[in-house]
Amino acid sequence: MSELSLPRLGSLPNRLLRLYAGLALYGAGIGLQIESRLGNDPWDVFHQGLAVRTGWSIGTWIILVGAVVMVFWIPLRQRPGIGTLSNILFVGLFADLTLWLLPTPSDLALRWAYLLVAVVCVAAATGLYIGAGLGPGPRDGLMTGLHRLGLSIRTARALIELTVLATGWVLGGTVGVGTIVFALAIGPLTQYFMPLMRLRD
Repeated sequence: MSELSLPRLGSLPNRLLRLYAGLALYGAGIGLQIESRLGNDPWDVFHQGLAVRTGWSIGTWIILVGAVVMVFWIPLRQRPGIGTLSNILFVGLFADLTLWLLPTPSDLALRWAYLLVAVVCVAAATGLYIGAGLGPGPRDGLMTGLHRLGLSIRTARALIELTVLATGWVLGGTVGVGTIVFALAIGPLTQYFMPLMRLRD
């Protein structure tokens, strides 16, 4: 195939490929961290707590919570894109698929391997689906919507994540060293992956 016949990196098919690869990788990262049993990220502490209380799958709650969060976009005047709607549906599906496929490790070293790979997966996935430029995830949009009301990004994120973390912990979600590792590592790793995943013509 000649160079001239290759698609532009910023073309819609390429952006869609990045989007759905990112969402699949994000769901896989969620599944890995949950299976590590070392502690979930704040939102998944909440999703797992709801799953514990209802018997519904974690992926189902990821989808339902994402849909409910979209309601709060209305007063915040946030506009969804295809990436937003796809995020609501596919992250939960891929998380459930990963949880179904993965064996639950008993060895502590393997549990740590699950956790560390999970954090890298989520950071890389964030770079992919945000870099696709097809709309933020519902939870990201909630944070940026609060920022538009005057809160700093740091304050908005802390407010949201502390709320869901505390609620999820009360409901029975897993909080542990993995929660701390995620909180400390996800920012620097995402910052590393974002320029690598940026669309180029």
